[in-house]
Amino acid sequence: MDGKGLSTTTGRPTSTALHTAYPSRRTTANRIFAAIYASALLALFYHHTNNLLFHSTTFASFFTSSSLLIADFVFAFMWLATQSFRMRPLYREEFPENLKRVLKKESDFPAIDVLICTADPYKEPPMGVVNTALSVMAYDYPAEKISVFVSDDGGSALTLFAIFEAAKFAGHWLPFCRENDVVQRCPEAYFAANPSTTSETDKLKTLYESMKARVKNVVERGKVDDQYHQAFAKWTDGFTRQDHPTVIQVVLDRSKDKDITGHPMPNLVYVSRQKSTTSTHHFKAGALNVLLRVSATMSNAPVILTLDCDMYSNDPQTPLRMLCYFSDPELQSNLGYVQFPQRFHGINKNDIYASELKRVFQINPVGFNGLAGPNYLGTGCFFSRRAFFGAPSALVSPEIPELRPDNVVCKPIQSSEVLELAHLVAGCDYEKEAQWGYEIGVRYGSLVEDFFTSYRLQCEGWKSIFCNPEKAAFYGYAPISLVDVLNQYVRWSIGNHEVTFSKYCPLTFGIRYMGILMGFAYAHYSLWPFWSIPMVIYAFLPSLALLNGVSIFPKVSEPWFLLYLFLFLGSYGQDLLDFILEEGTLKKWWNDQRIWMIRGLSCFWFGSIEYFLKSLGISTHGFDLTSKVVDQEQSKRYEQGVFDFGVESPMFVPMTMAVITNLAAFCLGLVVVLTGRESAFEGLFMQVLISGFGVLNSLPVYEAMITSSKRGIPTRTTLLSVILSSVLFVAAFVALRK
Repeated sequence: MDGKGLSTTTGRPTSTALHTAYPSRRTTANRIFAAIYASALLALFYHHTNNLLFHSTTFASFFTSSSLLIADFVFAFMWLATQSFRMRPLYREEFPENLKRVLKKESDFPAIDVLICTADPYKEPPMGVVNTALSVMAYDYPAEKISVFVSDDGGSALTLFAIFEAAKFAGHWLPFCRENDVVQRCPEAYFAANPSTTSETDKLKTLYESMKARVKNVVERGKVDDQYHQAFAKWTDGFTRQDHPTVIQVVLDRSKDKDITGHPMPNLVYVSRQKSTTSTHHFKAGALNVLLRVSATMSNAPVILTLDCDMYSNDPQTPLRMLCYFSDPELQSNLGYVQFPQRFHGINKNDIYASELKRVFQINPVGFNGLAGPNYLGTGCFFSRRAFFGAPSALVSPEIPELRPDNVVCKPIQSSEVLELAHLVAGCDYEKEAQWGYEIGVRYGSLVEDFFTSYRLQCEGWKSIFCNPEKAAFYGYAPISLVDVLNQYVRWSIGNHEVTFSKYCPLTFGIRYMGILMGFAYAHYSLWPFWSIPMVIYAFLPSLALLNGVSIFPKVSEPWFLLYLFLFLGSYGQDLLDFILEEGTLKKWWNDQRIWMIRGLSCFWFGSIEYFLKSLGISTHGFDLTSKVVDQEQSKRYEQGVFDFGVESPMFVPMTMAVITNLAAFCLGLVVVLTGRESAFEGLFMQVLISGFGVLNSLPVYEAMITSSKRGIPTRTTLLSVILSSVLFVAAFVALRK
């Protein structure tokens, strides 16, 4: 295949190019600003060192100076790590209309195995799984080239029932999409956005609502009727989600099953791996590895798409965009995966919980694009199957030849040999004495299996592409209560620590194998929990010192004050600029930085504690699945932009302590101003400014503290925080007055 003209890097695509890339116009400005800001940081550390060595004459002053030095060192290091994303940001564009030059007939299209993961029918409603599966089955892609595998780690008959219902509805939905050139191929989203206008649409909507009602009824009753006895025979009285045999059900077989117009339908397979209370299952990473093996025995497609159960396809041409890269011979040899951004529907106008994660899912990947490519984001990612089996130049063979990425499956998907092998590789003991999770497949060793897997793959030499088309490729659901958001970050914090404190630490292993920029880019994420150190210090130390009338920052009239002001405004200004230029808004950015502060005082801190307890062998609560169930009352409050703290949580205590302390300090600062003590105010101005900034960010928390509804912070949490804040003030009074 002739590779000439299939890609360009000038931003001026040829008429036959499959894709093009062009650098950001901000690159030069980013580098100049980085040099200036780095010089300012060196001046700041000179100031800190000078204070520590020559002006810290008491324990209190030494403690204050060293604490500020530690906080600013962490801030500076995280800023330095962030610069790796700003050194060469690269935008890409695809031209799927040119694919016909490379893929001349349907047989030239590579097969795709779609891997969808779910774990609990009550936290992840089966209808979400149904819509995700149907949306990818209806891709603008040869149906005989698509196989969909649904992993049910909850081992629920309810989920299998929903998949059966999806298969029946697919016989009507797929031809409807094909014949009417439907763009939105997720049924729920389509019917919500398109009121019925024809009898055909009315009939299809009736079928969908009927299916939806049957699935809902089964979930509410918690059992499946006896009419499905054969398919559900393995669900006996001894069957539990923690202990059960393998269940593999071929729901649709493309060689046999046709839609209502006679066209073949994609393979659709339900998989619930064997579980045992005596075996380690490695959460989602383990489930994905089982799907990798089961799909290898049945179809072994060279391209794999991984999706969360609530992340449906929003663009039927997404696989064609992926092929613009995988079909380029200049990239094929070491292209491991093509990552699409996570986008979410249902986020309120100002994104009060920063659920878009714009920096993680849209801004930073553009910076990664100019290096070796983005990290795997856990969903919406097309992998080369070969990437899971060793470096580009060194294939690591699995234990049986049927699992090799180059193996050709010749037997029917429902043959006894194929099904027997599929059940074997889905067994809970199969990985014993094998390389799965360590040298091949999705990698074990961290709760953030997506981040860790891509990190290991890129250390092996694989590259990746960030594909961010104007029309979102996928849409998912974001949590709509603060406690759900923070619990998610607790899990990520534990996983990040597991990477940082392993032999694969990005600052050592990563830099050695990927280079300094990629190493620092991955370190930026793995060190996320360390944000809690400066956040805790700056949340309490300046306000406690202010309450005791002790100045710990330069006076307004001193030149060092201008340095602090530049560092603050420069960092925040650049962050705001990045946000706005990626189609963000000022209010969304404000909420994003507010949630960043809340994380530092809650989930990052608690995630770190939980990790270290786990390292000491002390049992913790374990994996907590984020609920995708939408509560109508909660959803209404979210749409109104009202913070919902949801339930009582110890994570809210440090945050509530901080907002109480800062409010008290800010009020005292105002008293100093109103009483006209200018000399005292000049020395305390920076502390008043920091406390005021904290108060401004904490307005939703103050509202939650005084509200009597169930969305607010529980009274017990507020009282405990007041008591602990008082104790902290007394301790600071004793220490600072000596």
